[in-house]
Amino acid sequence: MRILGVILIVLGAVALAYKGFTYEKEEKIVDLGPIQATAKHQETIPIPPWAAGAGLAVGIVLVIASRK
Repeated sequence: MRILGVILIVLGAVALAYKGFTYEKEEKIVDLGPIQATAKHQETIPIPPWAAGAGLAVGIVLVIASRK
């Protein structure tokens, strides 16, 4: 349980610092035989601060509970 708690603490802290993550999505626009056109779009997935804080809090509780 201690390892899970440490992982939750790290993930919660990172989520609070970055507030989400961004990835790039490539979309095919035109496909006419040998001619192809694509476009790249950036997508952002936000992580709510309450979820990051909850993960951090649960991680701390797990680490403290595993000491006993």
